[in-house]
Amino acid sequence: QVQLVESGGGLVQAGGSLRLSCTASGSIFSINVMGWYRQAPGNQRELVATITSGDSTNYADFVKGRFTISRDNAANTVYLQMNSLKPEDTAVYYCSADIKLSRWHGAIKYWGQGTQVTVSS
Repeated sequence: QVQLVESGGGLVQAGGSLRLSCTASGSIFSINVMGWYRQAPGNQRELVATITSGDSTNYADFVKGRFTISRDNAANTVYLQMNSLKPEDTAVYYCSADIKLSRWHGAIKYWGQGTQVTVSS
């Protein structure tokens, strides 16, 4: 069984910073893409950033220059450093990981439980 556990959310003032972490555990053969998504009340879940096992990154336009995604492959952990936070960044942030359970399995996307980020004005 695979679990993704997130941490690092909280309440911060506009202009402040937070760092989210997400660690995958369980019977993992390999992890390709890891990423962060967010969902604000009344909105659909949207992509924030992704990173491959080779450290290729992709960012949504609304976070470019403010957020940085990184990962520690040995620890099966992905991070999201969020700087210059704005009230519109308020949402539940979810991590995801495309995980293979063995060399014979295709990758399955797993999700964390979500962590709340609230930015006050």
